[in-house]
Amino acid sequence: MKRFAWALLCLIPLVAAAQNSLDGRRFDTQAGFTGKPAHIARDILSFAEGKFHSSDCDQYGYDKGSYRTTANGDSITFEVETRSEQHGRNVWKGVIRGDSVEGTMMFYRKPTWYRPNPEPLEHWFKGKAM
Repeated sequence: MKRFAWALLCLIPLVAAAQNSLDGRRFDTQAGFTGKPAHIARDILSFAEGKFHSSDCDQYGYDKGSYRTTANGDSITFEVETRSEQHGRNVWKGVIRGDSVEGTMMFYRKPTWYRPNPEPLEHWFKGKAM
């Protein structure tokens, strides 16, 4: 009996992770600098095989990043970091409620000789499931 109970306790994190998985979800979003109107008219955010992808970031060489989720009542929050060898890194934080997504993306620019300590640039994003 103790072995059975132990086996069930070991499975709980796997079941919880599966329930919070966003794999297969895609969102058609807009984005802009925080406090400003959208300057990105269409960015497809997708989740597959434990990875997050932003279609707009392809042009800047950003990779897919492993996402983490947390269930909060009727919503799922996610966090992910994506990187570009040339441009730096993006840290995404979002909330999904039903068919809607919204959140922020912090762009940490890669330091350069003329900008050794660049300030991060915060963006907002929001959209609907596809």
